[in-house]
Amino acid sequence: MADYIPPALDWVRKQVELYEGSGGKEGYLLEGTDMPCILFTHVGVKTGAIRKTPLMRVEVDGSYVLIGSMGGQPKNPSWVANIRARPDISLRDREEVFDMRVREVDDPEERSRLWAAAVEAYPDYDAYQEKTERIIPVFLAEPRPA
Repeated sequence: MADYIPPALDWVRKQVELYEGSGGKEGYLLEGTDMPCILFTHVGVKTGAIRKTPLMRVEVDGSYVLIGSMGGQPKNPSWVANIRARPDISLRDREEVFDMRVREVDDPEERSRLWAAAVEAYPDYDAYQEKTERIIPVFLAEPRPA
């Protein structure tokens, strides 16, 4: 089994530990808010290590929208490269855990619809896009075929 590398940011690491450690009963809200998060587990493309990342909960028809915003920074978060290389993830939504396969959304109509759902869940996404010159990537995590 691969090693687990916790998130580098202290508050993110603590949220992941609380979310995972409680089986999803705690830590599912973004720190200091009433906005729900999901937690997804993926494999690092460079390290081969297990990584766990909390993101805003954007559920659409049984699938989950993952937004690579990194707060509007100039570069994508590292998890973007990880799921592009290895799209099979597990995703925790509170107490439920799902095996999912992620795909990047390229179709303009689908991307627009999913972006709107993401902004409805977390309005700051629009501000993040305005803050950066890069196009923030949009992914859809769908149930993995059996």
